[in-house]
Amino acid sequence: MEETRIERADVADAGEILTVQRAAYVTEAQLHGDPFLPPLVESLDQIRKMIAESLVLKASVGSRLVGSVRGRFNERTCLVGRLVVAPDLQGRGIGEALMRALEAEVAGRTDSCVLFTGHLSETDLRLYRRLGYAETHRERVADHLTLVHMRKSLVAVAPGE
Repeated sequence: MEETRIERADVADAGEILTVQRAAYVTEAQLHGDPFLPPLVESLDQIRKMIAESLVLKASVGSRLVGSVRGRFNERTCLVGRLVVAPDLQGRGIGEALMRALEAEVAGRTDSCVLFTGHLSETDLRLYRRLGYAETHRERVADHLTLVHMRKSLVAVAPGE
């Protein structure tokens, strides 16, 4: 496989991001029994607006956009959302590379990153834990879905503190 490039997304990338996002979230919808998860019903205009107003990174292999992740800021916290990787390329480190690039991009501007994922999304939960995210709480949003909220501090602790 060619090298994966991570860079900021442009509004012109919105259509490809939408395509990858929908493909990636189909398995989440099946897992949780909910075909109306927000990433599956988000519109092209909503994605364009998100790209224009927040930090959106994309992963590309050759000329193909294969993943993306978003970061929005709330004071000194980065709200991470919509980490997606094309289903045929999942498990190859692209999601981890996107997360590490996002954290590097927001370091210094934020004290921490927060995110959530579905309670049945074991692959996602393993990735986030491996990256240093810790569960803060769970939120039951429907009979079939509980969100696991996680946080990672980006503030370096000096030795001996």
